[in-house]
Amino acid sequence: MAQKLLFAVFIVLLTACSSSETTTNLLYPVTNKTDQKDTYFGTEVADPYRWLEDDRSEETGAWVKSQNQVTNGYLEQIDFKDQVKDRLTEIWNYERTGAPFREGDYYYYYKNDGLQNQSVLYQTSDPSIPGEVFIDPNSLSDDGTVSLSTVTFSKDGKQ
Repeated sequence: MAQKLLFAVFIVLLTACSSSETTTNLLYPVTNKTDQKDTYFGTEVADPYRWLEDDRSEETGAWVKSQNQVTNGYLEQIDFKDQVKDRLTEIWNYERTGAPFREGDYYYYYKNDGLQNQSVLYQTSDPSIPGEVFIDPNSLSDDGTVSLSTVTFSKDGKQ
């Protein structure tokens, strides 16, 4: 549902901002090509942009920065982008609670207040009683990009 909505918003933004005056002013930075080639099962395959795979290199960082300047310059021209953002925030701002699961003497469940970057893991001894925060991944980084991919417990559920 959210992906379809994002796609629809993207299409609306694209069509609303597709005047020839706007798009002809976009000057994309040059993206260097290399002679990198690999051979797979006897077939040579060119990979001229392999250097971009090193996302920690200064060269890739400079390329991303220059691409972002073009993109952000274009997006700044969209008059109604704040209205779209506000509407999407309104639509996505609802509490979500995952299915509880039991480990040892405790029940656990994930909950998101609606606008948290990551769902918080709660623990309770009784599923009819609200739990306490067990792990809040939102507190693990300032930008909210650290998440829990897997949680495991000891066999007795105590650790």
